[in-house]
Amino acid sequence: MQAARYLTASGDAVRQPETNGIGNHMASKNSFVDSVLETAKTIVYALLIAGVFRTLLFQPFWIPSGSMKDTLLIGDFLFVNKMVYGYSRHSCPFSMCPIPGRIFGREPQLGDVAVFRHPVGGADFIKRIVGLPGDRIQIKGGVLFINGQEAKQTDDGTFEEIMDRQGPLGGTPNCVNRPVATGEVCVKEKAIEQLPNGVSHSVLNIGYAPSIDDTGVFTVPDGHYFFMGDNRDNSTDSRVRQPGGVGFVPFENLIGRADRIMFSSAGRSLLFFWTWRADRFFKAVD
Repeated sequence: MQAARYLTASGDAVRQPETNGIGNHMASKNSFVDSVLETAKTIVYALLIAGVFRTLLFQPFWIPSGSMKDTLLIGDFLFVNKMVYGYSRHSCPFSMCPIPGRIFGREPQLGDVAVFRHPVGGADFIKRIVGLPGDRIQIKGGVLFINGQEAKQTDDGTFEEIMDRQGPLGGTPNCVNRPVATGEVCVKEKAIEQLPNGVSHSVLNIGYAPSIDDTGVFTVPDGHYFFMGDNRDNSTDSRVRQPGGVGFVPFENLIGRADRIMFSSAGRSLLFFWTWRADRFFKAVD
């Protein structure tokens, strides 16, 4: 199309530049840039909101090992309540919170299932609190004693599972009826343990291990806690001294309390929907 011609004040004919195509192109380019910027801002806002939610309220955790069976199973997905114990530097990813000690802290209770940062290794662990500051803890014949008082165990039959590789890590369970071939039933002895404050929970045993089933007396230091796994013969916990074990855990290393399982999958991947454990969805952690 020929460009439009116009006359100047002197009568000379001039040609007006053809700007319509260029203008449309520039508008389209600006629109694309604005769209990208808006998308980027939305993503940043979403990440900030998720970061605040994760840091201050609830943090998701996935259970990779069997140290807390049968309270928690491999493949359980849960949210940890971070408000209940207050906040420390470990409340942020990579322990980056600029918080000295702990703020807004409330004391944990005997029997709480809690996530904490390993005092030496730095990994996140989940176990049950069985010793508070000043408590004297001892295990005799596989039975827990707190300040000389026995945490009585009542027989509750057995816990059974199929011998196979479990979860993405591919570990296999330990059994009281070993050796057990793949596909056969693995059995653990089960009991209900009652702590001195009245909290009751399930514990599992597979046999006698002298180093963890008969111990000396551990006196929990001020500002520290003593943790044990409910799967008593398959847990490296406060019964094992640091650096190889957990030892005593400082209060500031506590991240939060596990209150409820949101989702659970028995398979090697969350995508294997046929392995989902629907009976564990939204199950309270006792």
